[in-house]
Amino acid sequence: MPAPDSREVPRCRQPAGADPKQVSVSRSPEGPVTVQPCTERGNAMSADLSREAAPGPPADSSTPAVRGRAAVPAQASPAGAVGRYAARQHPGSRTDGMDAAEQADPMDQQEQHDPHDRAGARALFVELSKLPDGSPERAELRNRLVRMHLPLVEHLARRFRNRGEPLDDLTQVATIGLIKSVDRFDVDRGVEFSTYATPTVVGEIKRHFRDKGWAVRVPRRLQELRLALTTATGELSQRFGRAPTVHELAVQLKITEEEVLEGLESANAYSTLSLDVPDTDDDSPAVADTLGAMDEALEGVEYRESLKPLLESLPPREKKILMLRFFGNMTQSQIAIEVGISQMHVSRLLARTLMQLREKLLVEE
Repeated sequence: MPAPDSREVPRCRQPAGADPKQVSVSRSPEGPVTVQPCTERGNAMSADLSREAAPGPPADSSTPAVRGRAAVPAQASPAGAVGRYAARQHPGSRTDGMDAAEQADPMDQQEQHDPHDRAGARALFVELSKLPDGSPERAELRNRLVRMHLPLVEHLARRFRNRGEPLDDLTQVATIGLIKSVDRFDVDRGVEFSTYATPTVVGEIKRHFRDKGWAVRVPRRLQELRLALTTATGELSQRFGRAPTVHELAVQLKITEEEVLEGLESANAYSTLSLDVPDTDDDSPAVADTLGAMDEALEGVEYRESLKPLLESLPPREKKILMLRFFGNMTQSQIAIEVGISQMHVSRLLARTLMQLREKLLVEE
């Protein structure tokens, strides 16, 4: 019996960006399917397809399985063989003739996580707690948990949109809070991770607004008014095709024009000023260079100026004792010889005079 004719498809030329796992398949009316692979694994793949498509004796219990697979039926279809091979190479696609068990790759299913799968997340956290710090397995599982809960981050970040910060920045800040939550979460406490992570993520976003937010503290009423003006400005700009006027904003929000102007002016308090930029132009010094330093002697000048009228009102002897003690740097014994009284008397006069000056300074303050 002559061998059936078959036509072999020449080696395919793939365009840039094509899938290297693609194969070229040709089927003639009189002969079997011929496969010309496009990768270096062509020989093994062709042999595998030949075994799948070749007719053979009926399978029974005495026919051994090949490489752990069940024996191929005698009337295996060539198209079914190609379908099963493509299913193993591309588990995400559906092909006719493919068994249900071969439709999905377990490894691909393992990488797809449902953020609402609390039991699965809890199992991963239990596994994470058992891994040693610094191990590659722990780092990979940690990244896996972070990716698993990214929808929670995006949901919380969207709650703070339209407040003067780009949504991408808020998402990045919220992701930092998520990473901190993954590192600090204790699965033994019996709390759901989303319940634990939400305050941490929201706190990280609020801290971002605090650090990069209002330069001057603005009342909450004006902050809410500014947000309402931002929303109304976008709606009216889309409706009219131009920027709305103050009157149009006032009508839209049902407020006065003065309140609109007040809300628009409050937005200026949101922008911060860098201390490193020049004051007016490129030749002027930076703002930080013009800031004065703390003068420690300034406080002493204030005290001396306050003491001058009080010293003038003292009796001559008490005034002389104070001058010799604090400005002449003399001891009490030297002052006693200079004034002609005992050292004990000098000590009492100093204590009484200082008490009087202290009381008068406190009254003036």
